Amino acid sequence: MMPREYQFSHDLRHLVYFQAVAEHLHFRKAAEALGVAQPALSRQIAQLEEALGVALFLRSRRRVELTEAGSALQRRVVPLLQTVQRLPAELQAVASGQIGHVRIAFTGLAMATVLPEIIRNFSKQHPKIRLELNESPTAAQLEGLRSGDIDAGFFHPDISPSTGLHTQVLLRERNGILLPNTHPLSHAARVRLKDLADTPFVLFPRPLNPGFYDRCLTAFAQAKITPHIAEEVWPRANGIGLVRAGLGATFITPSEAQNLPTEVVFRPLVGPTPESRLVVGSKVRSDTPPAVAAFIKIAEGVAAKAT
Repeated sequence: MMPREYQFSHDLRHLVYFQAVAEHLHFRKAAEALGVAQPALSRQIAQLEEALGVALFLRSRRRVELTEAGSALQRRVVPLLQTVQRLPAELQAVASGQIGHVRIAFTGLAMATVLPEIIRNFSKQHPKIRLELNESPTAAQLEGLRSGDIDAGFFHPDISPSTGLHTQVLLRERNGILLPNTHPLSHAARVRLKDLADTPFVLFPRPLNPGFYDRCLTAFAQAKITPHIAEEVWPRANGIGLVRAGLGATFITPSEAQNLPTEVVFRPLVGPTPESRLVVGSKVRSDTPPAVAAFIKIAEGVAAKAT
């Protein structure tokens, strides 16, 4: 039994016939254009008028005119029929990955490195696919991928492989150190982590990216110092702001250290330092939407070119 909301007393054929008569304002010419007999066309229009409960045409021996109700129906029918006409081509484009919508989450490292090139290449090859971009920490991305809230993520891999996800490494980069320009080591060519034993550090909450957080602690241990963590903030821009305010130092990759404010300086680290890792990830599924598959393919292509 068809649900009540989908039960109609007319069908698409009635609307097609109506539009033909409304366009020609002549039943014989409309019938010829449709390739049907004129009496059959007249019956279809009569059935539509009965179903809608209004007269759609004013008929005389000399002319046919639209009523006010008929004009109102035509304004609604034309875009509807145009949509139906476009459906096959649009659905074929969706199936082939030519149009669609891809929801992407990213970290600051991704936007500072590989993501702009991926977006540029993808937009050139698939101009009709809309990309929805949102900055998000690693933990939120992993949850978003598993729940289906996002289609692809650019994040820092966790300590153990994430089950149910397909990931591809995009880059690995050693971190340097970001210091206030008033720090005693701000003019040093290179800095060792143990030289910063008395410097407070600005990190971020471990739950947002436990893998990188633990690599930071490992680097401190290898340098034989106990870090003083002054603040834990996210995203990266907030950490840079706190360093700028003189609250401490923070880890940052050379790629992220471009176009920094004048109140901070980047210095390479010699010896132990955490490594930042970036992957592109998507949920393992047998029915990956073509638009998502096309985006992942381009992202992995950029990764292959970089390695």
